[in-house]
Amino acid sequence: MADLDNILIFVKVAQFESISRAARSLGMPISTVSRRLSVLEADLGVSLLRRTTRRVTLTAQGRDYFNQCQEPLSLLQDAERVLTQAQRKPEGLLRVSVPVVMGQQPFLEFVSRFLEEYPRIRVDLYITNTFLDLVAENVDVAIRFGDLQDSSVVATRLGKSVRYLVAAPRYLKGRQPPSEPAELQSLDCVMLGGKNNEADWDLVSGRKRTRVHVTGPLSSRDFNSVSTFVLRGHGVGLLPSRLRAASW
Repeated sequence: MADLDNILIFVKVAQFESISRAARSLGMPISTVSRRLSVLEADLGVSLLRRTTRRVTLTAQGRDYFNQCQEPLSLLQDAERVLTQAQRKPEGLLRVSVPVVMGQQPFLEFVSRFLEEYPRIRVDLYITNTFLDLVAENVDVAIRFGDLQDSSVVATRLGKSVRYLVAAPRYLKGRQPPSEPAELQSLDCVMLGGKNNEADWDLVSGRKRTRVHVTGPLSSRDFNSVSTFVLRGHGVGLLPSRLRAASW
């Protein structure tokens, strides 16, 4: 198949009936245009143009070839123009997945302002604590807490969430509050995303870091429900500062 760039050059020359004018239109040296035309004719094995000192005319085969090439090239240029305009003015369907804890008024107001600023974008919002397969579900943007599980996705850290060990007075009544991380293993814990009601908590105090294995009566994928059950005295929880401040 002939080079598409050479075909475009040929169409421009045929339209202008001049190699020099076509060269100026394409921003190319005249010598380059002439050479690319020769390459195209050699690839096709036919003579497409009659060249004189005054003008360039099409041969019969050149006229047929021009008629066949002009429309497809115009369609390609239109397609490129549409993509370029779309890049200038964002539009289309945007699928977004966020956890339930994000489905609160501040985030919804943010989405509302986004829609006002980009009226040609439609948003399909998944508010769920299920870890969706982003590729299989055609999700464009997802907000997640914790460590990145799939290293193939492009991720940007939005911020850090500091979590605190908390427990309700009713749970601690008659119990000795833990003074060391290892003591959590003997207490009931309410976990976020635990498996079989077990989880590993990574704890930090100053420069000290430790991992402790905990178990308990309840595990949930939702911060709000974990906070509620901790508040009702079902065990120790590891909660973000926002939920701790709002509930305690």
